[in-house]
Amino acid sequence: MRFHNTLTRKKEEFEPLHAGKVGMYTCGPTVYDYAHIGNLRAFVFSDTIRRLLEHDGYEVRLIKNITDVGHLTQDDLAQGDSGEDKVARKAVAEKKSPEEIARFYEDAFRNDEASLNILPAQFFPRATAHIPHMIRMIETLIERGHAYAVNGNVFYDVTSFPDYGKLSGNTLDNLKTGARLEEHPDKRNPWDFALWLSAPEGHLMRWASPWGIGYPGWHIECSAMSLEYLGDTLDIHTGGEDHIFPHHEAEIAQSEGTTGKPFSRFFMHERHILVDGTKMSKSKGNFYTLSDIVAMGFSPMDLRLLYLSAHYGSQMNFTQDSLGQARKNRETLFSLYGRLEGSETMSGADITAESKSAFLEALRDDLNTPLALASLLGFAKRVNTALDASEAFDTRSARVFLDEAFSLFGLQVERTIISADIQKLIGQREQARKEKNFALADRLRDEIAALGVTVHDTVSAKDIVPKKKTESSH
Repeated sequence: MRFHNTLTRKKEEFEPLHAGKVGMYTCGPTVYDYAHIGNLRAFVFSDTIRRLLEHDGYEVRLIKNITDVGHLTQDDLAQGDSGEDKVARKAVAEKKSPEEIARFYEDAFRNDEASLNILPAQFFPRATAHIPHMIRMIETLIERGHAYAVNGNVFYDVTSFPDYGKLSGNTLDNLKTGARLEEHPDKRNPWDFALWLSAPEGHLMRWASPWGIGYPGWHIECSAMSLEYLGDTLDIHTGGEDHIFPHHEAEIAQSEGTTGKPFSRFFMHERHILVDGTKMSKSKGNFYTLSDIVAMGFSPMDLRLLYLSAHYGSQMNFTQDSLGQARKNRETLFSLYGRLEGSETMSGADITAESKSAFLEALRDDLNTPLALASLLGFAKRVNTALDASEAFDTRSARVFLDEAFSLFGLQVERTIISADIQKLIGQREQARKEKNFALADRLRDEIAALGVTVHDTVSAKDIVPKKKTESSH
């Protein structure tokens, strides 16, 4: 198994620190709004890594934090430690408490993950529940000469950490010459970043600390929580490419400054999503959530398959046409699932082995999901051809592989109970097709579709993939 490591800028053979066990940390949501399709791609990406690792026999301990304090509005500038707290600002706007805002959007996020069939993390630690852990870590950094306190604020002294910039390339020399950095009166250097910030009067989120009443910086949260749940060194740290700098760069400096050990052996980052070739933005009207996708008439599995159709390291362009193609691919695969499930068990030639080998080889080569999907669709075409021709083949191995592939891709088959009335319409349509009355067959197909069932034209009347979900096979 080989993954591209952002830290070394090359593909490397993956071996965990402890045999058979993987410690994995995924930067979770900041819970002040609904997750958009770019956020959700990052979580499907980390879920697919986890599924592959578990498939290959590793015991994965996945931590996904909930950021409910400290993530400031100007996280795309300088060191990400200026602006307003995102959760607190939303609380003021909606006249609710920060906790009410955070719990509402955390629940919405968990529902989105369930809809996309993302396996739950073992722990979803909340930043607000780990303030004492952050304070202890900051105290250690001060003791070791990596941080300093001024006027109730605590900053990390980047000059104290020679390896700063090893992840992003934003070394101290590069920062001095090229980066836009905030001039803060309490910073020794403009490139230093906040670990703790003094809370002004009226600030909604504030805690007592050795440096006065304040709140933590965004970066220290993940360092403290990963140390608490996964120990000094992670095996894999994932996130979006926007996390590389400053967030993950700061995590390295804080964590290694505290423990003296490597923070994470692998960093893996997925690229941003473009929408119709442009950056996603609410002001442009091209900002989509999972609810928006469903309102367009697509299923969460269509979106998941769209994500998998592009390599995580490439910038994906989201369009309704591409989502439509993902739906066609999903229907092809689900139709095959129904055909195999309804077919008699037969023995014969093994037409599965080559496709299975190609599928797994693609995933183990830096999670090449588009190549794996191509092999899976090729397999579907081959099996459908064999079924149409009543060709004898090993149906059991085909079913087992399709189950395995759906599990690795996180595809959740949807079923519904077919009522007697719908069954009657299906029978009438089959008769119309036999009589070559295609106009009537088309009209009946539309009637059946209006009742929530899609009928696929194959040799078996069992080849039905309903739209409404009542039961899951994975």
